[in-house]
Amino acid sequence: MSDTFYFLEKLSIYDVVQSWALYRDTGDWEGLRSTVHPDGQMTATWFDGSFEDFISAIQASWRNGSKSQHFLGGTVAQVNGNKALAQTRMSIMVRGTLDHQVVDITCTGRFYDRVEKRDGKWKILKRNVIYEKDRLDLLDPSSSLTLDPQRLSQYPEGYQHLAYLQSSHGAHVSPHLATGSGAALDALVLQAHEWLNAPSA
Repeated sequence: MSDTFYFLEKLSIYDVVQSWALYRDTGDWEGLRSTVHPDGQMTATWFDGSFEDFISAIQASWRNGSKSQHFLGGTVAQVNGNKALAQTRMSIMVRGTLDHQVVDITCTGRFYDRVEKRDGKWKILKRNVIYEKDRLDLLDPSSSLTLDPQRLSQYPEGYQHLAYLQSSHGAHVSPHLATGSGAALDALVLQAHEWLNAPSA
């Protein structure tokens, strides 16, 4: 594989990752589908299942007035034939209410994607998220809010405020997702590299 070909393959992967975020945040559902294989899977704080079910869940959330935004940084891709692992710096920004107070949650981490080339096109096969840190801010700085420390401590520090907000609105949030370090991250990375290095069918 020449350096030029390798570089173009990576550019194609970067384009898919960047497009995913814009399509998702703007409600371009067909555009979003175009970035993911039909058998693609998604795991996040509030969802674990197929990408098609993920889209349906987002649409339902939008109908209830809930929206979030994703700000992406750089992407690094490790390519092996028709497979790749892509890591992308990202921040998830969510606005919601807690105890009648409007809050903003910012969660920073990485998209960790298994990407596969089929019929000449790179698309996401499986997305996980690595949650590294988060924070909560009151929209009105003159107001006050007291969080339940027991509820907050049910979740890892990497996404505990995000989980607190989401679970307050009825979402089932897993407390076992990958954060900046620990067994969940180690297992995710090991499984992803086993997939990357396994012979293609």
